[in-house]
Amino acid sequence: MKHQLVHIALVVPDYDEAIAHYRDAFGFALVEDRVMGPGKRWVLVKPPGDAGAALLLARATNDEQHSRIGNQSGGRVFLFLHTDDFDASLARALAHGAVATETPRSEAYGRVVVLLDRYGNKWDLIEPR
Repeated sequence: MKHQLVHIALVVPDYDEAIAHYRDAFGFALVEDRVMGPGKRWVLVKPPGDAGAALLLARATNDEQHSRIGNQSGGRVFLFLHTDDFDASLARALAHGAVATETPRSEAYGRVVVLLDRYGNKWDLIEPR
């Protein structure tokens, strides 16, 4: 039996704002943007060339969902993004609204920094060794 993780839902306040943020700050490509009914869209973004899971941008539609924006993981790092050019990826993210919560550091597995995206989600930006 084979399984593959294909989408990770990420609650956001607005589809178009989120598409622009993940495109500009993280270099993600828009994979799909399909209307699913009044006020609902199926929006997928992912790093270009990545065969892994895509982010499904899910617009919050009620108070409970709005309360989870930026804190879907209880304050822990939620998403992990590998890069082959740490300095350029970090500079791009910071120039487009991401915030570093620490100074970049070297670990046994590579260079890493924790970033907050525009909504407060914690990301590990990692350049593996």
